[in-house]
Amino acid sequence: MKRAELVFVPAPGISHLVSTVEFARLLINRDERLSITFLVMKRPFDTKVDAYTQSLTSSFAAGRVRFIDLPGHKSDGDKPHPRSFFTTFIENKKPHVREEVSKLTESNSGPDSPRLAAFVVDMFCTTMSEVANEFGVPTFVFFTSGAAFLGLVLHTNTLRERDNVDSTEFKDSDTELEIPSFANPVPPKVLPALLTDKEWTSFAVNYEKSLKAAKGIIVNSFEELESHAIHSFSDSGYPIIYPVGPVLSLKGDYESGSHVKDDVIKWLDDQPESSVVFLCFGSRGAFDGDQVIEIARALEESGVRFLWALRKPPPKGTMAAPTVYDNLEEILPEGFLDRTAQIGKIIGWAPQLEILAHRAVGGFVSHCGWNSTLESIYFGVPIATWPLYAEQQLNAFLILELGLGVEIAMDFRVDFMSERNVVLGSEKIVKGIKDLMVEESEIRKKSKEMSEKSRSTLAQGGCSYSYLGKFIDDILCLI
Repeated sequence: MKRAELVFVPAPGISHLVSTVEFARLLINRDERLSITFLVMKRPFDTKVDAYTQSLTSSFAAGRVRFIDLPGHKSDGDKPHPRSFFTTFIENKKPHVREEVSKLTESNSGPDSPRLAAFVVDMFCTTMSEVANEFGVPTFVFFTSGAAFLGLVLHTNTLRERDNVDSTEFKDSDTELEIPSFANPVPPKVLPALLTDKEWTSFAVNYEKSLKAAKGIIVNSFEELESHAIHSFSDSGYPIIYPVGPVLSLKGDYESGSHVKDDVIKWLDDQPESSVVFLCFGSRGAFDGDQVIEIARALEESGVRFLWALRKPPPKGTMAAPTVYDNLEEILPEGFLDRTAQIGKIIGWAPQLEILAHRAVGGFVSHCGWNSTLESIYFGVPIATWPLYAEQQLNAFLILELGLGVEIAMDFRVDFMSERNVVLGSEKIVKGIKDLMVEESEIRKKSKEMSEKSRSTLAQGGCSYSYLGKFIDDILCLI
């Protein structure tokens, strides 16, 4: 029996690692001929990865999935800006990847051992293809965002090469863009900084080229959600696309302690069905005091039951994670906690999966990170869009385009150093929350329908099930 070994190189961040692990789980559970070795890179300021990978050891078939921690480097924390991080950090890890893969191929030299078939690298680790080439195997990219965004990235490269257009010119343009992966014209204000800021141009050009050079791109999305985007790749000349999502960790939150989870769920158990709006802005989502006050005013004015994950932003100019407030009264309007005690609850870290799955939650005010978007869709919870950074503005546009949410903001922007472009007033937040929580609305109906599709696509006969099978077949053909 032919057996294939895949080397996975996930990005150094817990959110990317979790979805990559769940993709590996799909593969292992689907075909016994596959084995996977994870080469885990850790950022110096991320303490969650060790506990997470250690918790996985017993959840996989014995011997078929391994986790190897790569050594740190003295310069890993020297340059916190994302441009430096995505280049220098990854480059520093290549010798360690090379060494571990050499050990792997030597240990798998027996006649019954699995044969190294390919690298599967995170969307931010595409330059690891250089190491894969040294071992004579192809590289597949695990794209942890959506198909529409992937199409945009690849299309901007086409614009540069074919029409000699500098995408940085889009930033101040009023002309909406015709992007093949989007059904409707895209306003420039929702384009990510990766494609519009001159300081990112060199990185973006090389990134797009590395995506095009991949053997295939595995996308954490599904055809029923992004049918237009996925069909736009047909006959495009791009690498083969495998939309295998939604790839989610349904075992629960990996950050919150059990006491936090129990307290939150107990509070939700006491609330009426679909009555609570949940506000949470991702692993890096936090606001300064003036914006917090506007959110608090909006919640109080709306009168809607709420569960608010409120955290303290990191110091300016750093990429550190938000922290929990020691004293909420210092940041909130005077008397707010007393006045809203009967309808609201404020927490720090949120067990997001369990919250979205709860019957009491009827709406999600979200930063529109792709994992959060997929989780909300999976549980049929409509979204009020409030993007912060990366491609989240584009995700917000897509959510509205698909009729799965309402707008609080679409072009709100916070860069990686916590600088924002505006403060949203309470009036706009109130309107978004009230629109979100309308009973029997069209967005609520569409969210429930898409929830059903997100589950059925993973079952036998579903689109994602079929694409996963095709990927496995293509891998086994390599050995």
